[in-house]
Amino acid sequence: METSSIICSGGLFLSKETKRFLLLLRNQGKTAGTWSIVGGKKEPSDYTIFDGLKREIDEEIGKLSIPVIKTVPLELFVSHDQQFQYNTYILIVEKEFIPELNHEHSGYAWCNFDCWPRPLHQGLKNSFNNKIIRAKLEIMLELI
Repeated sequence: METSSIICSGGLFLSKETKRFLLLLRNQGKTAGTWSIVGGKKEPSDYTIFDGLKREIDEEIGKLSIPVIKTVPLELFVSHDQQFQYNTYILIVEKEFIPELNHEHSGYAWCNFDCWPRPLHQGLKNSFNNKIIRAKLEIMLELI
């Protein structure tokens, strides 16, 4: 497989206590006004894809005082031309928390499965409509 020129990662936080997911309201660029997850592009200074995700978490919602108790790969999306790759992880935390939003987001919501705010970011909407991804999310909810 040819190397992707843009590699991104995102984290879908899941509260073990409430079984709800964290979504963020974007307020910049062409995706402004859509609900999405924490994430972004891997920078040259990031050693791994997951290091990039940790950096994005720190930038977008502040350093977590609540530790992630489990990280589970959810999806790897690769564009048809193989130039874009997006790695999505489920990040399980014990309890819901209040994120410290940066300039990229204007709101947040902890949501029950299938009770997503609208409009969703198109990539996230595609993922949530994918039967395999939905099944993985339902299994995660049963297991935690």
